[in-house]
Amino acid sequence: MTAVCLYFQVHQPPRLRRYSVFDAARDYFDDARNRAILRKIAHKCYTPAADLLLDLIDRHDGAFCVAFSLTGCVIEQLRDYAPETLERFQALAETGRVEFLSETYHHSLACLYSPAEFRQQIELHRDLIDETFSQHPRVFRNTELIYNNALADTIDAMDHYAGALAEGVDGVLDGRSPNYVYAAPHDGLPLLLKHHRLSDDIAFRFSDPQWDGYPLTADTFADWIHRSAGECCNLFMDFETFGEHQWAETGIFEFLAALPDAVLGRGDEFLTPTEIIDAFQPRDAYDVSQITSWADTERDASAWIGNAMQSSALEQLYQLETPVKRANDPQLLQDWRNLTCSDHFYYMCTKYFADGQVHKYFNPYESPYDSYINYMNVLDHLRERVEAAPEGS
Repeated sequence: MTAVCLYFQVHQPPRLRRYSVFDAARDYFDDARNRAILRKIAHKCYTPAADLLLDLIDRHDGAFCVAFSLTGCVIEQLRDYAPETLERFQALAETGRVEFLSETYHHSLACLYSPAEFRQQIELHRDLIDETFSQHPRVFRNTELIYNNALADTIDAMDHYAGALAEGVDGVLDGRSPNYVYAAPHDGLPLLLKHHRLSDDIAFRFSDPQWDGYPLTADTFADWIHRSAGECCNLFMDFETFGEHQWAETGIFEFLAALPDAVLGRGDEFLTPTEIIDAFQPRDAYDVSQITSWADTERDASAWIGNAMQSSALEQLYQLETPVKRANDPQLLQDWRNLTCSDHFYYMCTKYFADGQVHKYFNPYESPYDSYINYMNVLDHLRERVEAAPEGS
């Protein structure tokens, strides 16, 4: 029997408005664009997909379950722009068969630049999940599954967590299957590894007529899961897969609707991340000295820190952390934290070819250089506010 773990990431960033070097306004964020995009995705994806999951959980009397992580950024937008959709996620929490995971509130790269801010954003996010969904997260999922041994040490030291998620990177696995619980080498923190091939069959290849698995049916996919070696099969993907990345016309909702029966009918089961960690002992150490993630073909951090523009913007952003916090101005701190969102740096990525199309999706800029200039204009203005703020104001 294979335990299937379905995990969905839900995130939308606070996109910046066009901000020139001559602009002096403090409203950095494009509320109109953010509202329009959020409501579009809620209509196409979040609402119908959440309704389908509610039906599947009810129909299978608890045998079907999923896990989510909603960033603080998207929860704020749902509250403001689509409260009826947020209620769907709250209804999922009330079923008792949906687990909500922990991450950084602002979907940031703080783990790479500021351990203190990293921990603070995690605590802010934990409080928000408790307030919104009445759950205390037991499993951690970092921004874009960014992970290494040092991160595992930090998470384990926080003493909140039963385990964490990570990408199942082929080079690190070195021939081993991702379909087991693994452990961080220093502290033994249990790790659930994404099965990237099967996950990406749904998230990226589902509607590709050139793919040799097209058209993919739930029965075929359940057979692949059943034949895969191991104890657990971790399918991690963006929730936007259902209805946004893969449009309704592709049959993605019908596929999801049929998947529980197909999996359960083969004698396999669905478990949440915490249930898998509780059910299985770690099989082996997953020793990751370098930074890994679930992004792009490299599965590293190059999507955010791969060029000089990104590095410069990030270094200057985190140089402002101490003076921003010293100013003790809530609005200044909120603006700075919204600027830590990883998407701002993703838009600056200069990768092309296969990864280029992914980087263009929902990108509001004409080029990475346009993104960098706009971001730095905002950051320069925020720096002026910091320098003008009396300490402890």
